[in-house]
Amino acid sequence: MRRRTFIKTGGAATLAGLLAGCASPAEGGDTDSDSGSYSVSMTPVGEVTFDSVPETAAVYMPGYADMVVALGHSDAVASVGQKARFNTDYYDELDGVSVDESGMVDLVESGVTRETLLGLDADVHLVDPNWLLNVFDSVDQDDIDVLEERNGPFFGNTIFRRTDAWHDYDYYTLYGAFEKVAQAFQETERFESFRSLHDDFVGGIEADLPSEGPRAALVWGGENEPTSFSPYHLSGEGSNKKPFHDLRVRDALKEAGVGALSTGNRSKVDYETLLEVDPEALFVRGHEDKSRAEFEDTVLSFMQNHETASRITAVENGDVFRGGPIYLGPIEHLFVTERFATALYPDSVEGDRFDRDELAGVISP
Repeated sequence: MRRRTFIKTGGAATLAGLLAGCASPAEGGDTDSDSGSYSVSMTPVGEVTFDSVPETAAVYMPGYADMVVALGHSDAVASVGQKARFNTDYYDELDGVSVDESGMVDLVESGVTRETLLGLDADVHLVDPNWLLNVFDSVDQDDIDVLEERNGPFFGNTIFRRTDAWHDYDYYTLYGAFEKVAQAFQETERFESFRSLHDDFVGGIEADLPSEGPRAALVWGGENEPTSFSPYHLSGEGSNKKPFHDLRVRDALKEAGVGALSTGNRSKVDYETLLEVDPEALFVRGHEDKSRAEFEDTVLSFMQNHETASRITAVENGDVFRGGPIYLGPIEHLFVTERFATALYPDSVEGDRFDRDELAGVISP
């Protein structure tokens, strides 16, 4: 990898990109046919030149790890922020698709530091450097420079949410970022096949949906017997909200004027607030490690026996569901969207809505 100086993009010059970022077009990579090197541009890191396809990738957000797996390079994933949030169970349904987590570094557990990241000896850091600089006191600009000089470049954009004041540059959709990663790994043909499968999947489901979906609330409540929740706006444009957009779900919390969790708003809501909002469906995050049956036996059962919660329409009807991952990747998106669709629209959406063998063939032909 060639050394490149990271310059933080900021200010009014990127306002247009901030407003249009949900549909940011991905630019193709330029290849030098003589040397075999190629360059890919991504906000905020700019143009990055690769001498060869990365063999080792340092990742923080598991959604980027899921992209690497989707491109057939699962062996390259050297780390994730938290292994518990890297939902690899979906791979069990895909013949020939797997990832070895035994040697994968959990960055939060090991410490997000220069030393930990240097130890990964990564050819590329699939991380937005501004995420590290603004979220972790243990990393500064000098660390970023050293990591790029000794290991490999940073190449990433924080896409899962859009509530950080420091993120004053272009955002990417899930597939916008996925395409950039595909260019970095020289897997654009595989990406196009994956995107085609995705488009057919989403289009097929949309054809079976009503014009207007249910009023739903999305919250975080990771306990088996939760009594207070961090609220989200499922109408937000962060990549983790894509399944709700695809399924035309309406945002009950935003419609009711309830503020969403952000770096500036850490307030919580209780069952009294949720009863006032009275969503038709309730999605609770923090339970992706549970099966549907386990979720019903714990969280839903507790709500149904709670004096206030039991009066919420979603609880009365049993329409309380696991809320999906925060760091959503393209493989996860297919499975989670299918799960949500069959739960929300049982009369019109049922069974497997995409071919597992076809997807496995795209990932591991």
